Amino acid sequence: MQRKQVISVLKYLLFLVFGLVLLWLSFRKLDMNEVWGEIRKAHYSWLFFSLFLVLISHVLRAARWNLLIGGLNYKTRLTTTFYSVMIGYLANTAVPRMGEFVRCGVLSKKENIPFNALFGTVIIERIFDLIVLVMLIFGVIVFQVRLLRDFLHEILGPFARTIFVNIWDISLFSALILFVLAGIFILLKRNKHRYKNHSIYLKMRVFFKGVLEGIKTVKTMKDKWLFLIYTFLIWLFYALMVYVPVMMFPETSSLNFVDGLTLLAIGSLGIVAPVPGGIGAYHFIVKSILVELYHISPDVAISFATITHAGQTLLNVVVGGLGYLIIFLTKSQKPRNEKL
Repeated sequence: MQRKQVISVLKYLLFLVFGLVLLWLSFRKLDMNEVWGEIRKAHYSWLFFSLFLVLISHVLRAARWNLLIGGLNYKTRLTTTFYSVMIGYLANTAVPRMGEFVRCGVLSKKENIPFNALFGTVIIERIFDLIVLVMLIFGVIVFQVRLLRDFLHEILGPFARTIFVNIWDISLFSALILFVLAGIFILLKRNKHRYKNHSIYLKMRVFFKGVLEGIKTVKTMKDKWLFLIYTFLIWLFYALMVYVPVMMFPETSSLNFVDGLTLLAIGSLGIVAPVPGGIGAYHFIVKSILVELYHISPDVAISFATITHAGQTLLNVVVGGLGYLIIFLTKSQKPRNEKL
């Protein structure tokens, strides 16, 4: 095994252990019989409804991706794009951030579209999603300032004080990093003649050129307003996906839609954490929100986090696995584009 592979495996194991530690902290000091009792009493019809909403959001994500792909003047089927998205989510369940590469690889092979161009469109997707998430977090802070003030002070207080105490050191460190990066850029630019004909450089140049073309689709795609509408609807269904399951328990059923947005905004940090499938991180954050902000009992809070996380994970595994089988079984279907 090469050194790079060893490092990747060690990083994966490190984050997995980190997630398991957070999972242990989430269940620590809880009576497992009580937790199991809450899980058994939950009204799962609300969970199934929320998973249906999740599927709709994934279909919308596939349709939005098709708009960007169309901006590259390539054609693809909505079904193929949807299955590629779900296979990506399946990959993310095992290896964080791997799904973006996997879904591009699947669609590239299935429809004869350059991988690097597809990856550029995914970058655009993620930029817009990040903008929405930041706006959502900001909105939650504004509307839930009273609830979040004490919670954030308790969680981030020591960290925040450390930042402000050492702001001078951090500024110097940031300036040093920028100086080093600028130096590397200048050095590479001045010595470009030495490696510009090297095969690795040429391959990297072609790859990043394709990525840039994919990013430019935000300008060239048709129906830009439809892209924004899809983005809005995707996040609306995400919010409903989080809000609907609160009806599973009498203790959480009093939470309103804004509370659901709070769970979505802060709980998303657990999903994007670099741990496999968000395990542990999602449980820890959602439990903390429900207990500290809304004074829900720890047993109900961890039951809610466990059920919703398990449901979404199972959906990704089942639909992603079926998507892989369907794409494999329909291998004879001709690609929509000319062979690369």
